[in-house]
Amino acid sequence: MSTELTVLAWGCVLGIVEIVAAAQIGISQYGMAWGMSSREAPTAPPKPFVGRVMRASKNFLETFPFAVAAILIVQVGGLNNRWTAIGAIVWLVARIAHWVVYAMGITVVRTLLFLVSLVGIFMMLWPALF
Repeated sequence: MSTELTVLAWGCVLGIVEIVAAAQIGISQYGMAWGMSSREAPTAPPKPFVGRVMRASKNFLETFPFAVAAILIVQVGGLNNRWTAIGAIVWLVARIAHWVVYAMGITVVRTLLFLVSLVGIFMMLWPALF
């Protein structure tokens, strides 16, 4: 299996971990009844850490489809090379670090890591675009 597809598999694992962590941390603030509900009832604003973990999870889900598309384009098009593999790894490592830094509340580094993850996506897309 290619490096890019292996990274995609680990990206799926990361996404699941982020979703489960956000749900568990939300339950720690709002309780199990909230966790089992449809979450339509109004709630108090999340505590800072809870909010950051929930937002980090949503941020991952907003960008993950672009990474998936880039990896599949490279794979299906037979465009894999050393740089697309490095781009995939850059994306995954940056997303892991982004999640940790976001949860810790480190704002500037969080933004830089987000941008690094986008660089990884563009590294994968480069052979398809040019």
